[in-house]
Amino acid sequence: MCDTVATVGPRGALFAKNSDRPPTEPQVLEWHPDRRAASSLATQYLEIPDAPTHGVVLSRPTWLFGAEHGVNEHGLAIGNERVYSRRDLSGPAALIGMDLVRLTLERARDADEGLDVLTTLLERHGQGGSGDPDHDDPYDSSFLLCDRRGGWVLETSGREWAAEPITERAAISNRYTVDTRWTRASAGLAPGTPVDDWHEPTVDTRLADGRLAVTTACVLGDPDPAAAVATLRHHGTTPWGAPGRHDAPVAPPAELGDDLAGVTVCMHIPGFQATTASMVCELPLDGGPLRVWACLGSPCVGVFVPFMVPIVPEFLADAAQWERTAALRDRIDADHDALSPVRAILDPLELELWQEADTLVGAAADAWHQFGATSGTRIEQAFTDLGV
Repeated sequence: MCDTVATVGPRGALFAKNSDRPPTEPQVLEWHPDRRAASSLATQYLEIPDAPTHGVVLSRPTWLFGAEHGVNEHGLAIGNERVYSRRDLSGPAALIGMDLVRLTLERARDADEGLDVLTTLLERHGQGGSGDPDHDDPYDSSFLLCDRRGGWVLETSGREWAAEPITERAAISNRYTVDTRWTRASAGLAPGTPVDDWHEPTVDTRLADGRLAVTTACVLGDPDPAAAVATLRHHGTTPWGAPGRHDAPVAPPAELGDDLAGVTVCMHIPGFQATTASMVCELPLDGGPLRVWACLGSPCVGVFVPFMVPIVPEFLADAAQWERTAALRDRIDADHDALSPVRAILDPLELELWQEADTLVGAAADAWHQFGATSGTRIEQAFTDLGV
């Protein structure tokens, strides 16, 4: 389960995502430079024709080829969500949603081209194969594609798809939302067909509805990066933890509850699902630098590290550092009172990093490399002080 949002305005776009995955699965953030095409490319389960690539920042579960979310050097950002389709999912392995995120970021320059790339791959190769390292659990995906000027919400069922344009804002989660508002679709979809008909009726949409209410409120408020972070830390009552705004920490819910209110944007379902990576990205309309704030592990116990594409701090690509955030998450899951002392150490450091990064906008690459190195050193020391 995941949550993805985007807003588009006169200055450009803001994109943000929480990636919810198995709690023990590391996820790292990596820069992959552009490269020439080889004859073929091995995705997670399928070998397909290769193509030249653009440079990409990818948030990738370490056992997978594909990515949960990312942004490329041209300012295209994409995130995907599991959707519960009613079709037979027992077919052969093909492309999974995370393959499609990576392949599209590598092969498209903007959201319109991305829609063409992704849907062509989808129709040609189909969807199939498990996205879970420990269970045979195939699923279909929805996607949010965003560039500086707009984007698309794309929902799928097998090789079928429908897309709604983003003009000002969008929020997606683990359910179909486009309904009849699509303006482009696969050839077999009759005009006016409600995409919601693809939903598996035995799956309770409340798994996503509460989180969608939170993320929709966020995008309606025209958030800046700090407000987006506060929403990504949402534990079911109110946004909190915006850098520099000195909010009191809000503990995760005590239980799941019959109304599924415990399924929150910052996910805590021990033994099943947790937020394992987060990213906020600014896509300026004036062609300025692409700014990213990325967090390893659960956002409530992590630090959103600022950087400029393509200079990803080595700290964010280190699975061992992800393991330390997982240990902090496990600590607060066992004792909710532990969250406040964790944030008492991490909040001042996070704000310090954000303020320093603001002074480096427009600085040379060497300055950003140095900032990335010192950021990692300071976060590692904070984790040491916290005993992980």
